[in-house]
Amino acid sequence: MKLLRLLCRHKTALGLGGLSLFAVVLLYLAKCTSEGLRPLPAPHGLPHNQPAALPPRGARGLQPPAALPSSPEETAFLAVLITSGPKYSERRSIIRSTWLSAAGRPPHDDIWSRFVIGTGGLGAEELRSLELEQSRHRDLLLLPELRDSYENLTAKVLATYVWLDLHLDFQFALKADDDTFVRLDVLVEELRAKEPRRLYWGFFSGRGRVKSGGKWKESAWVLCDYYLPYALGGGYVISADLVHYLRLSRDYLNMWQSEDVSLGVWLAPIDVKRVHDPRFDTEYKSRGCNNKYIVTHKQSIEDMLEKHQTLAKEGKLCKEEVKLRLSYMYDWGVPPSQCCQRKDGIP
Repeated sequence: MKLLRLLCRHKTALGLGGLSLFAVVLLYLAKCTSEGLRPLPAPHGLPHNQPAALPPRGARGLQPPAALPSSPEETAFLAVLITSGPKYSERRSIIRSTWLSAAGRPPHDDIWSRFVIGTGGLGAEELRSLELEQSRHRDLLLLPELRDSYENLTAKVLATYVWLDLHLDFQFALKADDDTFVRLDVLVEELRAKEPRRLYWGFFSGRGRVKSGGKWKESAWVLCDYYLPYALGGGYVISADLVHYLRLSRDYLNMWQSEDVSLGVWLAPIDVKRVHDPRFDTEYKSRGCNNKYIVTHKQSIEDMLEKHQTLAKEGKLCKEEVKLRLSYMYDWGVPPSQCCQRKDGIP
């Protein structure tokens, strides 16, 4: 009874105390909720627009410049990138005097070209020879932190695209080898009619079995029992936006032994227009000579001279058309392993 009378006497004070306690609890809950809804801080190390080093792999990789250029230094419609080696000066000389001779002059004065060479680990004599060649022609893209070898070819191509995106304002890039012959006139004419966006143009393979030995051995390949569809590396074209994508993504790109296989994987998950063209004779050995060919791989110095002279005198590529292997049209409507049935009647 005493307790009841005491509660009744102080009921007003107790009510005010209860309301105060309830208000404190509400404020605490509101504070916790607002902190829980606050955005999480961005994870460290994700790329924005700053350059970053290429993924390390032994001697692979080219360190990027300390800061991005404020704007590209040059402009071009087509960038021609020819992978070469320190000792292949004769091949470069022949290319300059044959299929690349029209580049930089009207009507192809908007074609920019470079021979890409890794100079890491070279001796003094080899460096002097390259410096002399550069002083004469000004068309070498030298990568001083990359040792030039087949094992480093994927890193070399990626480093080239990184450099290109930083220093040149262009629409398309042609990657070719120094044993490749190109009909630049035909290539440029067709590119001018194409949209410079998400283009991946070449001779595609989708049923290539993963190599288990030799210089093409892919010991780290775990994606599939075949290579993913890719344009063969003797010569292909990609648009500038894809080059830009590769530069921004380079920290996350795995590098396999073959640069063309690697590019096929890098572009596999994105919305790309893949154009298979049998006029790109870019396999590991040539299919012969066809006057419709735009790009022909595995050409000797003599082959290049003959094709260039025949074009100049007769307006066609081949003295006589020769078929050494059948070609195919890529069937995008079937699984990649069934894509490529060789048939007669295809260039």
